[in-house]
Amino acid sequence: MAGGDSPAETKKGSSKTSKNSKESTLKQKSPAEFFAENKNIAGFDNPGKSLYTTVRELVENALDSSESISELPEVEVTIEEIGKSKFNSMIGLIDRERVDTKLYDDYETDKAREKRLVKEARASEIQAKNLASGKKNKEPGVSKVLKARGEASYYKVTCKDNGKGMPHDDIPNMFGRVLSGTKYGLKQTRGKFGLGAKMALIWSKMSTGLPIEISSSMKSQNYVTFCRLDIDIHRNIPHIHLHEKKANKEKWHGAEIQVVIEGNWTTYRSKILHYMRQMAVITPYAQFLFRFISETPEKNVTVKFTRRTDVMPPIPIETKHHPSSVDLLLIKRLVTDTSKKTLLQFLQNEFVNINKNLAARLIGEMGPDFSPGMAVKSVTSQQMVRIHQLFRQAKFDDPSGDCLSPAGEYNLRLGIIKELHPDMVATHSGSAQVFEGHPFIVEAGVSVGGRDVKQGINIFRFANRIPLLFEQGGDVVTRTALKRINWNSYKINQTQDKIGVFVSIVSTKIPFKGTGKEYIGDDISEIATAVKSAIQQCCIQLKSKIVKRLQAREQQERKRSLSRYIPDATGAVYEVLKQMTEEHTKKRKRYKEEETAMLEKVSKLIITKETLKEQLAEHVEQVDYEMALEYATQSGVSEEPRENIYLQQLNPNHSNFIDLHSPTFVFRLIL
Repeated sequence: MAGGDSPAETKKGSSKTSKNSKESTLKQKSPAEFFAENKNIAGFDNPGKSLYTTVRELVENALDSSESISELPEVEVTIEEIGKSKFNSMIGLIDRERVDTKLYDDYETDKAREKRLVKEARASEIQAKNLASGKKNKEPGVSKVLKARGEASYYKVTCKDNGKGMPHDDIPNMFGRVLSGTKYGLKQTRGKFGLGAKMALIWSKMSTGLPIEISSSMKSQNYVTFCRLDIDIHRNIPHIHLHEKKANKEKWHGAEIQVVIEGNWTTYRSKILHYMRQMAVITPYAQFLFRFISETPEKNVTVKFTRRTDVMPPIPIETKHHPSSVDLLLIKRLVTDTSKKTLLQFLQNEFVNINKNLAARLIGEMGPDFSPGMAVKSVTSQQMVRIHQLFRQAKFDDPSGDCLSPAGEYNLRLGIIKELHPDMVATHSGSAQVFEGHPFIVEAGVSVGGRDVKQGINIFRFANRIPLLFEQGGDVVTRTALKRINWNSYKINQTQDKIGVFVSIVSTKIPFKGTGKEYIGDDISEIATAVKSAIQQCCIQLKSKIVKRLQAREQQERKRSLSRYIPDATGAVYEVLKQMTEEHTKKRKRYKEEETAMLEKVSKLIITKETLKEQLAEHVEQVDYEMALEYATQSGVSEEPRENIYLQQLNPNHSNFIDLHSPTFVFRLIL
């Protein structure tokens, strides 16, 4: 076959082309598939962290739901340990005894077993000898038990709230479709990724294969929606097992979510309880009930965080974008989505701090290709670049903080007192400030002393009113508290005193760092300055209290010293009076009339050593009382000892009132 390829060569070339074509085929991943493969981004690094993140997501969703209808939150969280047999029965498996034991990862050879038994016997012998000789035994170490790689711990996590509930038809998509939800506007939100319980469902699908169960009812609904579903990860759509309506006999409203996942309670127990405690600090108007139910009843845990106020922060308001915070992609999206007709209307209505006059000036600055009446949909890509450039260079007023919802000094102070019981506490709420076109507010509290607080600086960080427990070292709050505050200048001992530093930052955009979004970086000067200023304001308040307390302590020491010398002073004075009385009786020396009257009282035993002692003690008490009264007047406290009392709302159904806020109290005027 001259001038052509042989059949063998043709077949070989065709096979190679087919292989290359197969390799170059474009593939797509759904959002659910992406997060399933990169679950560490959403905080599902390992089973223990996944259990913690699941609890956190469900609790924060519950709080958002209750606050959205101005309902005082009541949240119940239950973690139930599920043994291997129970889990197998849930998924329809039958327990089976091991046949080939050497096949398993935790198989122990005869030699290894003999070595372990010898070691345990030697340890028991040493303990017996120590006990006989009276020596103190060391705490026995936990024996290492080999655990197969396939063995896992499973937990049923249930979260129930009294919130808004969810519409019957929306529930499948709200839980079974990633990156769909109601929190994607520009406003202060608790969530970090907008995944909520969806990621818990993905983790459940990956670790147990069991569906999630949702019960929900909205106010004034006469039915409860029950939905059992899982998620088709590759298609990012819900797979509904059951979706029905049940009678709502109890007139309940809210949501109850139940999911079974692989987890590790042992390693993350302290983190979960610490999270619940910090959440009780930042939301003292909420009531939390946390339960851990173990297979062994001795390990059960029940913690109740009681509500201490019914004063709730305002609901965050969705706001518009500030011109200096938008990028080119966002401008294109706003142009596509806007309902406005002209460029002037677009600038005036789609951004904050651009009025009609400023919009006209901006359009005039853009060049001859722009006019106020031009159709906004006709703006080209090149013209959008020009708008973006001008937005970056022009000067705009800072956005206000009216759209933000900080916890408030009153709630922050009350939360700290309620959970930590400190000796002293000071709080400060800064004014709204701006970084990159986004408003933010920093609130801080500093406490000294307290219950379950370690010596030194204990840092509690909050972002949009949720606790941050991981990656503390690089956080702006940690670095500021440890390196930029001179604690000694405020009469606070950084190493010996029990110091609690609480900082809450709220914003329409929290500048998290790292893939897990667990800390706020130290590289934004506006936030770093605001955090330092807020902590310093708290320290200034504490310094005045500490100085007054030191003065009171010195006064007590003075009184104690005077009281200690009363017997000696009384004896010396009485001896002098007796000597003067003898001289007066023998007429060796004359005294004034007042002195003579006093000496006669001494001779008649009206004035004795005991009466002098009593009068001196009364004088010391009187001086101490006058100084204490002056101290109390200056510090603004009453003479009577104080007790913390918590007043409940007079009528839970009474909604016609006005709250007048102060850092230390809220005065409610019932209308």
